[in-house]
Order: sequence, then structure tokens, then C-alpha cells
Amino acid sequence: MNFPILPLVLAVVALLLLLKTFLIVKEASAAVIERFGKFQSVRTSGLSLLIPFIDNKAALVNLRVQQLDVTIETKTLDNVFVNLQVSVQYMVRKEFVKEAYYSLENAKNQIASYVFDDVRAEVPKLELDDVFAKKEDIAIAVQNNISQSMAEYGYKIIKALITDIDPDSKVKDSMNRINAAKRDREAAHEDGEAKKIMIIKQAEAEAESKRLSGEGIAQQRLEIVRGFKESVEDFKKSLDSVTHEEIMQFVLMTQYFDTIKDIGANSKNSSILMPHSPGGMREFQNQIISGTFVGTKLNKNDEEADS
Repeated sequence: MNFPILPLVLAVVALLLLLKTFLIVKEASAAVIERFGKFQSVRTSGLSLLIPFIDNKAALVNLRVQQLDVTIETKTLDNVFVNLQVSVQYMVRKEFVKEAYYSLENAKNQIASYVFDDVRAEVPKLELDDVFAKKEDIAIAVQNNISQSMAEYGYKIIKALITDIDPDSKVKDSMNRINAAKRDREAAHEDGEAKKIMIIKQAEAEAESKRLSGEGIAQQRLEIVRGFKESVEDFKKSLDSVTHEEIMQFVLMTQYFDTIKDIGANSKNSSILMPHSPGGMREFQNQIISGTFVGTKLNKNDEEADS
């Protein structure tokens, strides 16, 4: 059975004409149309009509924001080699699709070359610490220089970012040791200040304790003297025939027994030697009276000599 060849050929030709006539361009894209090898027009998103076999879609240009990552090795002012990761976000300007397509053979390589040149011009002006501190300034400088250079080719530079700064491993180890030593020094300083404050507070507390203890002892002695005075006066009133020596002996005897009682009540006292019998108080009394008479006599002799 023979099939007609002509209708089949006509159907194929019609299908080809149909495919060559209609052009569908996706959103955020632009088609560059050439006619006999010469630029004809730019077709944006949607349906477009072409002259079959005369008009040709030369390229489809992406109008989205794109990103180019570039790794650059350079040297700082203090002769430290670092690797910088620079990310450049760019896009083709819709009204300059023709210039973007026909001006540059490889736009990414061209942008990377500008990034290399700008970074290696900016970083050697700074020391390593300043590179970390001023990376935003470096990124802005790179962005401004690339924007001016790529504008004539129809490209818009959205943003330039320095995403990583990686010095040599030995340099990083040295920086970590320096920071660790600095932290240790600060910790030691703070620890010393804390101990200093503690010692000062302890000394102040001890001084205050001694002051209060001294005031208590002085007050105690004052009350003891006042009590002795009242006791002696009452004793003299009740017994008119009692002499001063007997009163003194009575007072010393009372003080002696009070001292013995205090020593026995305190378990922390060490050994102490005291007269083993109350009769020893008479000798102790005679020593006090003798010392008092000698001191009085010396004071009189000094007054006579001065006069």
C-alpha cells in the first residue's frame, strides 16, 4: 500500500514553520533576536512572532540576580598571606540586554578579574587585624569600583560581600595563643583584685573587732573601778575601824578569786603561774604600796629640781 509523500512533506514543513514562527520567553529572561546574523531586537517574557528561517533566537539572557564567588590570595601590610572569599551579586539590566550580550564574551571572568584587582589593591594597605575589622569598607570599595567598570557593559552590581577571611594556619594558631594569653592575664588580674579586696575587708573587720574589743575592755575596767570604789566606800561606812591596808587586801583578794574563776572557765587557756595561797596577796599588796611610794617620791624630786 503506497502512502502519499507530498502531504507528509507539507505537514512537516508546516510544523517547522509553526515552530519557527512562535517564540515563548520565560519570566525574568530576555531573548536576543538576530536577522541574517545581525541584531534585530530583544524579546521579553511572553509570546512573540518571528519570521521563519529569517529571524533567529541567538541567546537567552538571564535577568535574575546572580552570584559569583571568588577566592583571592593576597598579602596584608604586616606581610601575612590571607585567603579572602568574595561574593559578588550582579544582574543584567533589562534595558541593556544587547550591550550585556555583545560586549563581553565571559562576564563572570571579567567580574572576577575586577574583584582580584580591587581586593589586591585594598588589602595590602591594611594589617591583618584591620582586615577583619574593616572588611565592610573593603567590600564597599570593591563594589563601587566594579559597579563603575561593569555599568558600560549593561551589568548592575547589587552587592559585594567578603564572606570569609582565612589566614595561614600558623598565623591563626599564633592569634589564638595571643588571645588565650590575654584572657589568662585578665583572669589573673581579676583574681588578684578579688584576693586584695578580701584581704582588705578582713583587715578592716579585724581592726573594727579590735576597736570594739578595746572599747569593751575599757568600759569593763571603768565599771570594775567604779564597783571597787563603791564597795570600798560601803565597807568603810559599815566598819569605821578598818584601815586602808585591810581594804586594799580585801579588794586584791576578791580580784584574785575572780581571776582564778575566769581561768578555770576558759578551756583554751595555757599554763599560768600564780601565788598558790591567798596569803601571797599580802606580799603583792606590799609591792604595790612600795611602788606607789617610790613613784610619788621620784615625782617630788623632779618637781624640786625643776623649781
